[in-house]
Amino acid sequence: MRDNEPVNRSDQEADKDQERGSRLHPRVTSFRSRRGALTATQQVCWDETWPQIGRDVGDDRIDTAAWFGRDAPLIVEIGSGTGTATAAMAKAEPQNDLIAVEVYRPGLAQCLQQIQREEITNIRLLRGDAVDVLENMLAPESLTGVRVFFPDPWPKARHHKRRLLQAPTFALIASRLQSGGVLHVATDHAEYAEFIAEVGNAEPQLTALDWESPMTHERPVTKFENKAHLVGSSITELIWGKIRS
Repeated sequence: MRDNEPVNRSDQEADKDQERGSRLHPRVTSFRSRRGALTATQQVCWDETWPQIGRDVGDDRIDTAAWFGRDAPLIVEIGSGTGTATAAMAKAEPQNDLIAVEVYRPGLAQCLQQIQREEITNIRLLRGDAVDVLENMLAPESLTGVRVFFPDPWPKARHHKRRLLQAPTFALIASRLQSGGVLHVATDHAEYAEFIAEVGNAEPQLTALDWESPMTHERPVTKFENKAHLVGSSITELIWGKIRS
């Protein structure tokens, strides 16, 4: 079998996904559900690596110090895609631990391959909806930072309720940030940028960042962002800090 041919998952794994289906792929989501099989090499990497550094969404709070094997500042990236930015930023800030949240299994598999290939030790992966993860798996005031890069804008008005970054999510993210923690958002959609800015500025726990950030804001330019540049879309960066207590 060639490396680019998909591998059929085991019946046992398929049954588990069906049982978790309403959790991993809820009916109304802030993401577009994309399903796909893994290549042969991705499946091998998944089997070897996922049990140690990956988890599916669940109800148990994560002991991050035990999971990473150290106590370090913790940053969560929501919607990490294939993990290109995740890996680059993890290598740029080895003093921080990063949790990447993504629902798309082949994207997580690509990230796992890069982690394994480049021997990156400060990344862990969570598969599931970000709101579910924030509510159930991460403790209040436990995060140094949250990154949300290029969330789906759901541009049609009737779909705006599916947008991730709305008032309740801002409040939830802020509740998980430590005092002085940072929320960094990037989008290539002008109308969504205005919407995000308005809602984020209205969150009482957040303010414009006017102190030294505990995490880098330099992002590698991904294939997705390159496509945005090619069609003339500008990138809006939005950064807030949690008001210091």
